[in-house]
Amino acid sequence: MKILIVGGSGFLGSELARLCVARGDEVAATYMTRPGTLAGVDWRPCDVRRRVDVAGLVAAVRPRVVVNAAFRQAEWRSTADGAAHVALAAAAAGARLVHVSSDAVFSGAAVHYDETSAPDPITPYGAAKAAAETAVQAVAPDAVIARTSLIVGDGGSSHEVLVHSLASGRVSGALFTDEMRCPVHVSDLATALLELAASSHAGVHHVAGADAVSRYDLGRLIARRDDLDPDALPAGLRADSTLAGPIDVRLDCTMTQRRLRTKLRGAREFLGVPGAEGAGPGS
Repeated sequence: MKILIVGGSGFLGSELARLCVARGDEVAATYMTRPGTLAGVDWRPCDVRRRVDVAGLVAAVRPRVVVNAAFRQAEWRSTADGAAHVALAAAAAGARLVHVSSDAVFSGAAVHYDETSAPDPITPYGAAKAAAETAVQAVAPDAVIARTSLIVGDGGSSHEVLVHSLASGRVSGALFTDEMRCPVHVSDLATALLELAASSHAGVHHVAGADAVSRYDLGRLIARRDDLDPDALPAGLRADSTLAGPIDVRLDCTMTQRRLRTKLRGAREFLGVPGAEGAGPGS
């Protein structure tokens, strides 16, 4: 299969590229500032904010599948306009589109959200992600929109880097005990996205971990796995901070998991907590 990964040099994009190369796909991947290092990938510079550049790239590559994993939290033009540009280019090329979205489209007022839940964002990033979903649905109704949560790996994610920095005292701050999410392992997420790409499914899917944990508890799980002192991690309350954004957002992935062979493990399981395999979804 010929696949184009938009945002291929990022954390999720790199894992998607690795899986595709390993299974023998013909892979092109984009980058904004510098290419990735994975061999076997056709690395292409692309600024998704420029519609003409995206259209030209997709027309040149002629992929069968486009996965859009690109984002910039602080920039509407990349997150919202860029998603529309990718959707338009994919539709023009007749390519299957998988668009990666986020639990940031929700306010947290309802706590539990399934695939039928309507976005109600309360941050600029959430609003941009919600606008991107609307654009994708309008331009490419057969596309998959995959909402996910915090993405964790085996040491390379921003969350893991932060835990190490806090545990060592290199940075100050706190991990919130009241901010709840459903973290997902990058390998589970990437595998699920490629499985959805190869399916006939369309519309919104939730692809997140099987259980909910706080940012603080996630940090402690990472610290234990990496032989750090969990008690060295500073704790705090999101409710006491001045940071805007939802506090408790739990993605219900029941419908999507029924469609997948890929198991969406919870953080307690993929970070090595004994007996965690039976944890329920969104618990």
